[in-house]
Amino acid sequence: MKIYCYGMIVISNSYLLDEFPKPDEYSEIKQSYRFPGGETGTCAAVLASLGADVRMDGTHIGADTAALVRDFYKDRSVDLSSLCFDSNFKGLEDHIWISGNVRTPFGTFGKFYSEAFETGVRHWNAPKEADIAECDAAAVDPYFREDSDKAAELCLKHQKPYVTIDCGYDSFIHRNSAVTVISCEGLRDIYKDCSREEMFSLFRENGGGLTVITNGGNELLYGRKGGETKRFMPYKVNAVSTLGAGDSFKAGCAYALAAGMSDDELIRFASGCAAAAISRYPMQLAPPTVGEIEDIIKSQGSRTQQCGCL
Repeated sequence: MKIYCYGMIVISNSYLLDEFPKPDEYSEIKQSYRFPGGETGTCAAVLASLGADVRMDGTHIGADTAALVRDFYKDRSVDLSSLCFDSNFKGLEDHIWISGNVRTPFGTFGKFYSEAFETGVRHWNAPKEADIAECDAAAVDPYFREDSDKAAELCLKHQKPYVTIDCGYDSFIHRNSAVTVISCEGLRDIYKDCSREEMFSLFRENGGGLTVITNGGNELLYGRKGGETKRFMPYKVNAVSTLGAGDSFKAGCAYALAAGMSDDELIRFASGCAAAAISRYPMQLAPPTVGEIEDIIKSQGSRTQQCGCL
């Protein structure tokens, strides 16, 4: 299967701690790694591990990041030929501190976007129609505004189903997606004090596909416009690091779309993918496999409850 991934690609500097310290206290760094991440960079690595052929595009890769990106993906089924390697741009990096099921990221994304929209100099590519025309399904991040909408438009033109994440309920990219996944962090950032149940109803009734609202390791909601609300309890594993959990869930959704799975099958597969991801650190160096996901699903059952309409 061929899957197109469009969105944020960064270099992640990650640090696994014994525990998060209180202010002015010390905590030991148990392990640290530097590898390509971001929503799209991680999603591509997971999809390749699942056996998909991936074409990736989005953030420009700069002078300080290009060598690591090329080396990381060289033995994976991820095509980098659409990326822009810009020697006049350092590249985008973040720093993530992790302890068990808690992580805290630091970066310069606010500056990255504000400068781009103020000056018009954007360090990311517009989507290429040929890339989308050749895929079986796509994963499209919403963060590049009109360029992300353009990717969605091209998916519609070529009848390619796509999954997106953390967008507005009234956005073009949500209205036309095959699957929209909204995290609890995404709800908090966009809609502040609105309840998860209230926002689920708005997303579901404004979408043309499947709406999923996740809540970390707690119960998620999913359903379609005019249909019943379903609840799913994520699979339980020993959480070593939650870094990449949401990106792995998205990858699982994209894989399930390309494989033609039903809604219930998609939720089980994506949840199994996320569960496998959080059971190790760093997941990016050993992404989930289909066999591992199937074993998790088989061992823990369907876990779906039907609850009528919210």
